[in-house]
Amino acid sequence: MDATYNLNGGFKPTLKRFADLAGPDFYPTPAWATHALVDNECFTGQIWESACGNGAMSEVLKTANSDVVSSDLFDRGYGDVGVDFLASNTRVPNIVTNPPYNSAEGFVKSGLRCAEKKFALLLRLAFLEGAKRQKSIFSISPPTRVWVFSERITFYPMNAERKGSGTTAYAWFVWDKQKSGNTELRWLPPGYKAAFS
Repeated sequence: MDATYNLNGGFKPTLKRFADLAGPDFYPTPAWATHALVDNECFTGQIWESACGNGAMSEVLKTANSDVVSSDLFDRGYGDVGVDFLASNTRVPNIVTNPPYNSAEGFVKSGLRCAEKKFALLLRLAFLEGAKRQKSIFSISPPTRVWVFSERITFYPMNAERKGSGTTAYAWFVWDKQKSGNTELRWLPPGYKAAFS
């Protein structure tokens, strides 16, 4: 049993996660979650999937844009291996990824540095909260749009049995460097999970 399952004797269903022995925080992105992004955001020019894992997101991105470059810090059998996005200064038109949960703030900072047009990160909706992020990110470089999922995303470890449903709300956070103004809050319509699962 996962050691985080019963922290301090309490039932913690949102913390049912266990260590990933091949590298931290690897939960492949369901295809439908990426389809929801590319149906609602246009990306012109190359896209860099900078935490590509097993290529689940990259393969969907290729259906909307033939010029997709994929990399990951860890070897999961897909893309360029050993590429540390947090330390990168590579400039590309667009970046789309689902960052490791514990590195989300670093991915925002690297996206601001490396993306020339747009970058989109799949993050917990609760990423909007927090005094530190308000000071270090949102007051300086707020996202252009936040696309809130109407359906819950369930992330499973690689090859795990698919059962149950997610308890955490997620959203696509999109920074569009060619637009300025206040952050737009939008909702993704339901139906993607059934259409692309």
